[in-house]
Amino acid sequence: MNQVTYAKALRSLLPPSAFTPDASKLIILVINLAILILGWMIAAQLDNWPVHLLWLYLPLTIIMGNSVVALLFSSHDLMHGSVIRNSQLAYFFSFLGLTMLWMPPTLWKSVHNRVHHNHTNDLGDPDRNYLETQSKTWGKWIHNLFVPSLEVNPLWFIVGMTSAWGVHNFRNLTSVLFFNSNSVDYVPAAFTVSAKDRRAIAGEILLMSILHLAILAYLQFDPLKLILGYFLPIAIGNAGLMFYIYTNHLLCPMTDVNDPLVNSTSLRVKKIFDLLHLNFSHHTEHHIFPGMNSDYYVMVRELLETEYADKFNLLDAQEAWRLLMQSHRHYKDENTLTDWAGKTSMPCPLNQKVKV
Repeated sequence: MNQVTYAKALRSLLPPSAFTPDASKLIILVINLAILILGWMIAAQLDNWPVHLLWLYLPLTIIMGNSVVALLFSSHDLMHGSVIRNSQLAYFFSFLGLTMLWMPPTLWKSVHNRVHHNHTNDLGDPDRNYLETQSKTWGKWIHNLFVPSLEVNPLWFIVGMTSAWGVHNFRNLTSVLFFNSNSVDYVPAAFTVSAKDRRAIAGEILLMSILHLAILAYLQFDPLKLILGYFLPIAIGNAGLMFYIYTNHLLCPMTDVNDPLVNSTSLRVKKIFDLLHLNFSHHTEHHIFPGMNSDYYVMVRELLETEYADKFNLLDAQEAWRLLMQSHRHYKDENTLTDWAGKTSMPCPLNQKVKV
């Protein structure tokens, strides 16, 4: 079944308010920006702290890392139109929210809203696993090195958790800025953008670079201040968001028809995380209704558990990670995963045929 079919079947069972923009989500974005700014202000004074008290800054580092996660997810909702309809205001706030993620909003609109949501886990999806038949480029090599799997080295797994988001951005950014061609082979799936969007992306990444440089300068390029107030929060934030992103589709088979109940996975997590991260664990629900107020994904989940329980990929977070760590990360075919060498294969853990 296509995503549109599910949306038509379920929409009448949901209140109209579920599809009304919720501007209060902007408050979440602004609060998390404020937390980061406060963290930098305190970090700028760390050279005045006694050495034996520096550990007291670490809880703030963790809170700042969570703010990086929240900024991505709140910007994600904002750019899907579920927060405000004013496009210029949405662009302004999404730029602020995505700056710490080094993600130009124009690039996000293309790679996520336009390409990923219309080609979820098919051959044209930039966010899917690489194919066994794809060339062993640097992009595929890093994917194999970093992503949780049967083969992943524990050290590289840790490195990947803190930096895979940056690799994802770098791959797609360089693909469209330097080549802008469907023949680029170091991304899972290449896509193109218009000349206007290409210029906008270049301008946005330049401005983001200036803002990051300003933060580093404010922290006086001091190694201690940079580690505790800049690099660690970004690393923690990247690990937090990759915790969700790795489970979104990588366990699922590829699909020719964009069926969110087959090609996407939702997680059960502690309620505090759903509160902090705007229900991003409800990922299948999001793919059915991308522009919905995320507060209502809970209602969509209840409907899916009632109407489509046999198809709905809903896992405890721990179970999803267990499956990730016990499976391969390259597609041999749409229903089969294989290793880097292509020597051992297994069905996709969430292959519907296997489930039945």
